[in-house]
Amino acid sequence: MPLKDRYLGIFFKGMAMGAADVVPGVSGGTIAFITGIYERLIDALSAVNLGFIRLLFAGQWRRAWRQIDGTFLVMVFSGILVSVISLAKLMSWLLANHPKVIWAYFFGLILASVVYLAGQARLVQWPNLLLFVLGAGIAYEVTLITPVQLEPTSLTIFGAGAIAICAMILPGISGSFILVILGMYEPIINAVKGFDGSVLGFFVLGCVVGLLSFTHLLSWLLHRYHELVFALLTGFMLGSLNKVWPWKQTSNLGDTLLEINVGPSQYETLMQADAQALSVVIMMTFGLITVYAINYAGNVRSR
Repeated sequence: MPLKDRYLGIFFKGMAMGAADVVPGVSGGTIAFITGIYERLIDALSAVNLGFIRLLFAGQWRRAWRQIDGTFLVMVFSGILVSVISLAKLMSWLLANHPKVIWAYFFGLILASVVYLAGQARLVQWPNLLLFVLGAGIAYEVTLITPVQLEPTSLTIFGAGAIAICAMILPGISGSFILVILGMYEPIINAVKGFDGSVLGFFVLGCVVGLLSFTHLLSWLLHRYHELVFALLTGFMLGSLNKVWPWKQTSNLGDTLLEINVGPSQYETLMQADAQALSVVIMMTFGLITVYAINYAGNVRSR
């Protein structure tokens, strides 16, 4: 495949990551995992270290660029940025007006990914299976956390960025949902929509600090305990399915919105609304097909 086409493909994968990151409950790391760029992304980010800084100060810019896989990172983050800026309003509208079909698509996407990746995680080995179950339990418990409301100060915005970006890079744990838990999702989305430079500046700075710190640890673990980490990350994805289940009974507890997963018939009875069962099933199926189409395309290219 020509180099230009290969990097264009990476750009579109970055766009898919950005679209996922806008949705509270879906992780851009999940999309990176599904599309086969996860480990390369972690290695590239972890290469931003003291050695990289020394090369910059020594004027060896080409070596520094190659060390961090610079073109790859630029394409990924350009795709994420374009997607977040262009899709923030659209995704907010879709979640407000057609939430069940959006959740259904991501449910199918994540479920198919878990099935596909579980085969590679060698869960027949008990340490891998144990970490898979642990990861699923952690991610499930995260989805049950009741949101709080932090005051959007410079410090809390910076801290929210640092914490959320660590979640965003982990498959199955949504950075956007972490922002919801912290009560910071709406201020950040509004800042993106309104191009509020002061809020976005502190948020991006927090993201950079959190990302560079966390990816060094994650890269070290992946290179030394690959199967164990792979099993844990696949478990994270399984546990996150609780958050993206399309039928939810919603109720208000003060300023907090509580959600309980229900079946389609229960949803119609409790919420007095159409469960859109056929549309949901179609979108779940589309999500399943998407994963297998991505993996099929990847296998064809690697031949």
